[in-house]
Amino acid sequence: MTGRAQRAALRRGFALLALLLSAMAPQVRAGPCGGPADACRIDARSYHLLAPDGWDGRTPLPVLLHFHGWMRQGDLVVRHQRIAAATRRRGVLLVAPNGAAKTWDFRRADSPDIGFAAAVLEDVARHYPVDATRIYVSGYSYGGAMAWRYVCQNGDGVAALLAIAGSLPQNTGCATAPRSVRHVHGLADRVMDFPMGPGGDTTHPVALWRRQLDCGPGRAAGTWRARPFLTFTRTRWDCPGGEVTLDLHPGGHFIPHGWIARQLDQLLGLPPSYP
Repeated sequence: MTGRAQRAALRRGFALLALLLSAMAPQVRAGPCGGPADACRIDARSYHLLAPDGWDGRTPLPVLLHFHGWMRQGDLVVRHQRIAAATRRRGVLLVAPNGAAKTWDFRRADSPDIGFAAAVLEDVARHYPVDATRIYVSGYSYGGAMAWRYVCQNGDGVAALLAIAGSLPQNTGCATAPRSVRHVHGLADRVMDFPMGPGGDTTHPVALWRRQLDCGPGRAAGTWRARPFLTFTRTRWDCPGGEVTLDLHPGGHFIPHGWIARQLDQLLGLPPSYP
């Protein structure tokens, strides 16, 4: 199958997924599948999930699909205080696929990990009531790059990309895009180096999405912090039918305290809180 044919098939698959999410009455998965130690199986691959605190078992759930970092697995994601604590308190179903050989194939437009992640979402929808209008895709480091790749090839139904310290080259051609893009990167990152633009342009890390979404001029959106030791400086671009935001901080390669929580609060219309 050619790359173009695969992208078309994936887009059809996502459209079918949206139909399934809105029309079917899924049965909540019983048993240990999805716990920190017990993964849900899809053929030879697997994923983990974590339902939010206090969920009534019926209300449709927003989903955060999060790709783990290099040499990690989804069991870490569903225990991580800067990821799982944010979803548990905000009524969001956390879904954490396991990368083959603990990594992701994000450099190719025809990566098999794209189809795998789409299959994970389909499997989740068969067992949980999912809010198809609130599918968020996230990732850290190599997982951040995989999140970019997923929405680049299969992002038509994705409400937002929440990417942390990982991206694709800014000249990448994308078949699709999410409605909202939110990216955070440390200026001192030496693992997934900060993608500085020509002439020291610090807005370059989201140049791809500004072009893809036909955004207008950027504007300074102030500073914010979840913890007193780390301040983010935000730039925002308004785009036809969407938005792009870039949060920069002076640190290195890590998942910042409170960053995922703040993005979910804003996307869900909740007052900002920590964690």
